[in-house]
Amino acid sequence: MPVETDVSAVILAGGRGTRMGGADKGLLEYRHGPLIEWVLRAIRPQVSEVLISANRNIDRYARYGCRVVQDTPRDFSGPLAGVLAAMDAVTTPWLLVTPCDSPHLPANLTQRLLQAARAAAAPIAVAVDPQREHYTTMLVQVRLAESLREYLLSGQRAVHTWQRELNPARAMFAQQELRNLNTQADLA
Repeated sequence: MPVETDVSAVILAGGRGTRMGGADKGLLEYRHGPLIEWVLRAIRPQVSEVLISANRNIDRYARYGCRVVQDTPRDFSGPLAGVLAAMDAVTTPWLLVTPCDSPHLPANLTQRLLQAARAAAAPIAVAVDPQREHYTTMLVQVRLAESLREYLLSGQRAVHTWQRELNPARAMFAQQELRNLNTQADLA
């Protein structure tokens, strides 16, 4: 797959890891490597730059050679705070967003989301599988940063509610391509 030079990416690793007993999910081991490494291997060849959104273990994430952005304020405000921090940091017109706990992302994730957005003339495209929408796997135009900032300042945090306001395109994927590892049982 060719690199999409108009697209930067952010891997969301800034959560509390509540369902994992408070562990930093991106650094949890999965099949002989941290989850973040799986996502980086999938995403790096697809985009011009990868950022990591993290609110702890900043030095460990920085060792992966990516810029690390933190939520402002640093109060674990949810995934959209990490998206906004990345939007403020990149210079490309598009931002690919992925969670750190999806180790089997497809090699054409960016291309398929970009095609869906362009075909629908939508500023955002969300990944879906036959079972559900994966709200934190999306491609969004960076010009929407102010819209997102206003949404967060209003006290709202729900990713799907913000997306719905933008009438997103949807790109279909196989369920295993988007599978999240949310619990210790999933990791096993």
